[in-house]
Amino acid sequence: MMRTPLLYESHCHTPLCKHAFGAPDEYAAVALARGFKGITFTCHCPLPDGFSANVRMAPGQFDDYVEMIAATREAFAGRLDVLLGLESDYYPGVEPWLEKLHARVPLSHVLGSIHYQVMDYRRLFYTGEISSYQELYFEHLALSAESGLFDTLAHPDLIKNESPADWNFEQMRPHIERVLDRIAATGVAMELNTSGVQKALPEMNPSPSQLALMHERGIPVVIGADAHVPERVGDGYITALGLLENAGYQEVSFFIDRKRQSVRIQDALDSLHVV
Repeated sequence: MMRTPLLYESHCHTPLCKHAFGAPDEYAAVALARGFKGITFTCHCPLPDGFSANVRMAPGQFDDYVEMIAATREAFAGRLDVLLGLESDYYPGVEPWLEKLHARVPLSHVLGSIHYQVMDYRRLFYTGEISSYQELYFEHLALSAESGLFDTLAHPDLIKNESPADWNFEQMRPHIERVLDRIAATGVAMELNTSGVQKALPEMNPSPSQLALMHERGIPVVIGADAHVPERVGDGYITALGLLENAGYQEVSFFIDRKRQSVRIQDALDSLHVV
């Protein structure tokens, strides 16, 4: 059966972040083989003052990143749409840096992330009390949406992996609902990140319970595999599309040139090779 490619892999990395492996061409080849229309590279952005420098490109490597993705785009021209994006960390005070960074070159998709686990973030915000840290994570998620810097909020319940034994969704629900109300008001999308199944609490980010709350508020969803090795490009998309459908969604979104596009979930399912 001929399948018409429709979807984009919207979250993947390059070796410039120091914890991903494989050349961009290898990631693109997997996307092509799995029936994707395109792939958007969203490597970890450089940050000021050496903030979490061990898990991201250095500021001086940003131009190298742009050139690397441009070379892959040329290599796959006519076969796969290769786009340049960025995964940018949010924390209060970083907004002016990101605003300038995002304006340097045209980006197709900008993910906003709260990486609670990096030591520089912990030094600033962790007080030793886990429930407060969980609440702060969601507060920063709302602030990131309200900053206007991002198209999509990545893995938006990642904090549950801080201490799975101390994660209680029902206890956090009122706080999460208030945060989702704020996010919905901005029009920013949120991600369903398939790599969550590999983490301490092995389920996608966010959970089905949070997905249902997002659907109630009309928040659009982008799927991303968060691939740090080529083999994970598109991984879990079939399962993720099923989770979206179960939550009440009829469409899945992706971004091209910072503009959101959507396709029907059933059409997306029909377009993919098994992933």
